Amino acid sequence: MTTQCPIFTGIFDGFSWIRCEGKGSFLNSPALKEFGDSRIANGERCLVVDLETCTGMDSTFMGTLAGMASRLAALSDGVLQIADAGPRNQRSLEDLGLDFLMTVNPPDAPWNAQLHDIRAKIQPTQPATLPTQTQRALHVLDAHKILSDTNPQNAQTFSNVVKLLESNLLEKRLPPADGQSS
Repeated sequence: MTTQCPIFTGIFDGFSWIRCEGKGSFLNSPALKEFGDSRIANGERCLVVDLETCTGMDSTFMGTLAGMASRLAALSDGVLQIADAGPRNQRSLEDLGLDFLMTVNPPDAPWNAQLHDIRAKIQPTQPATLPTQTQRALHVLDAHKILSDTNPQNAQTFSNVVKLLESNLLEKRLPPADGQSS
C-alpha cells in the first residue's frame, strides 16, 4: 500500500514555502498544486519548494512542479525555486529538463539565511477536498501533458501514459455501450 507523504506550507514576506516530506508523488501533488495555484492567484510571484526531506519524486509530482513553474514564468517577475534539492532530486529534475523552468538551489536567494526559522513555522496542509478517482486521473494526465510539452524526449517517454490515461478517462465519460447505466 502506498502512503501519502505530507506537504507543509507557509506564507512569508516575498515568497510562499512548500515542503515535501517523504516521496513527492501523485498522492500528495494535488495538495502541492492547490496551495501553489492559490498563492499564484493571490499575487504570489515566488514559490519555494523545499526538497530537503523529499526522498524522491514521481513524474506526476515533477509535472505538477513544472506546471506551477510555467504559470509563474508567464508572469513578468514570477519564479519557482527549489531549496535543498539534493543530488538525487536535482538529477531527476535535470533528466526531464525541468531545471530550465525553475531555479534549483539558488545560492543568493534571500530565504537561504532564514531556513531554520521558515521550517519551524510551516504547517501541514491537505487539499480542501480529497480528489475523486476521476479528478486524480485528470491531475496525473495534466502533469504528464505538461512534462510532454517541456521537451520532445519527455513527449516520447510519456506518450503511452498520456494515451492510456486519455483512453481510460474517455471510457469513464461515455455511457456504456448497451445504453444502461452502471
